[in-house]
Parts: sequence; C-alpha cells; structure tokens
Amino acid sequence: MKKLDIKLGYTCNNLCKFCIQGNKRDLKDSQTTSEVKKTLLENSFNFKEVVFTGGEVTIRNDIFELVKFAKECGYKTIRIQTNGRIFSYFDFCQKIIDAGANEFMPSIHGSTPEIHDGLTRAVGSFEQTLQGILNLKKLQQGVFINTVVTRINYKDMPNIAKMLSDIKVNSYQFAFMHINSSIQKDIKLVEEIVPRYKEIKPFVEEGLQIGIDANVKSKAEAFPFCTLNEKYHAHISENYMPNVFIYEDKKLSNFNQMKKDGAKLKGERCRECKFFERCEGPWSDYPRIFGFNEFKPIK
Repeated sequence: MKKLDIKLGYTCNNLCKFCIQGNKRDLKDSQTTSEVKKTLLENSFNFKEVVFTGGEVTIRNDIFELVKFAKECGYKTIRIQTNGRIFSYFDFCQKIIDAGANEFMPSIHGSTPEIHDGLTRAVGSFEQTLQGILNLKKLQQGVFINTVVTRINYKDMPNIAKMLSDIKVNSYQFAFMHINSSIQKDIKLVEEIVPRYKEIKPFVEEGLQIGIDANVKSKAEAFPFCTLNEKYHAHISENYMPNVFIYEDKKLSNFNQMKKDGAKLKGERCRECKFFERCEGPWSDYPRIFGFNEFKPIK
C-alpha cells in the first residue's frame, strides 16, 4: 500500500513547543492552489490515498477546493492531518466531508486545557480540538488521533487514553517527539520538553493497555522494540505503516528510504538484537544528544 503525503505549507494557528517544522513557517511559502492540483493530478495514477498536511491545512481558503479536486482525481482515501481546532464548527465538518475528505487525524496533547494549551501555546485549543473530535465521531467519520509525547505531558498518557477510549476514536497513537534543530540549540528547552524513553515507558504502556482493554486500537510511534515490554511490541506503529511518499519542496521523497538514510539511527549493539531487521531505531536526533546506552539488545 502506498500513500501520498502533501505538505501544503507551514502556516499554523498553533505554536507547539515541540513542532518538528520548527521555524519553517517563517522561511518557506505555502504551495499555491495550482501547484497542489498539479501534484495531485500527476500522482493520481500511482496513488489512491492522499494526506493533506503542513502546517495547518484547514486554515487555507482553498481547502475545500483541494479536497474536491483530489476526489475528482480518483483518490479513494483523503485524510486531513490537523490540529482539529476548526472542526469544532459543525458546519465546517460537514462541508469538508461533502467535498470528499473521509479520514481525519487530529492531534491532542493533553487531557486538560492546562496541559494541551500549554504545549500548543494557543489558549482555548484544547476545547476546540476535543469538540472537533466529538463532531467528527457524531458524523461517523474515521478519527485517528496523534499525541506527541513530551517531558511535559508523558504522565498524562493514561488520562489521554481513557478520554479517547471513552469517545471510541478509531485509533490513537503516542508519537515520540522529534527534536528539531531549534530545540537542539537550546539546552534549557531540551531539558524542558524532551523525555527519556526509560521514564515514559510505564505511562505509555498503561496508555496502550487502556486502549487494549477498551477494544480501541492503540499504537506507539518511534518506540524501538527495546523501549517497550514484549507485550506491547504488536502496538509499535512501524509494524503497520504504509509506504509513504512525501511531496515537499517540489520533490517527491520515499519516507521509508529517508528513515533508512539517516532520519532514524541504530547503534552498533543493536546488531545483537533479535529485532534488528524489523526495528527502525529512534529518531536520529535523540541518540545524538543522549547516546545509545538506553537501548539494550533483546537477545
């Protein structure tokens, strides 16, 4: 299965402390409507699934037009990756569904406004995102949640899992944060928001278990096999990821190949692990800062 991931631009109405895009919103222009349509049309013969992502794609004036065009091009799955805020408006939900969107991936990073809004640096974003999730579920849409795990929110993973399991979302994923270049340059910020695998493990596993018990799919992304107990290895996202191609900066890149080429890293001792071939290792920025001592081969 192949999936086309189009980066529409980096403008966003949140200012998340952990955002992997860093300061791209200040440095790069968004794609124009015609550029996105050209990309959609040129790739429609090779892909039947497309993800609109950024930045926050729903604040574009042309988002309904782009979704409608993707449907006309023959894409069967049209996923919107979003902070979820604008979906708090029921009419917006209905309009983008009518245009052709049929999967939604909102991000929520806390079970309370204090935690979520503190990370997004957008007052009121928790209430909007939560209402957006509820609206999409009311409209019987596929809702797949992403939660970035940071030092600020990792103890909240079980509470987030309980909240999402009660809503009966289609799935939720705990994603270990990337450490963008701006964060890496700020030692205080690293200490504030970058978690360590060994400290977050029990909270992530408890969060996964809540989904298991509630019959809601729960996953952990960018967690090497050695960072979770064997019971949760089947919940590692990389086991199920499709072959993703990212369209960014006017070029198409194979995401799986990018990870092999250095976006993720494995240490020398990883070769001793029985999961060496299956495991991708952590995002490369993590061991560059903290080293590989945390990662113990599973014999």
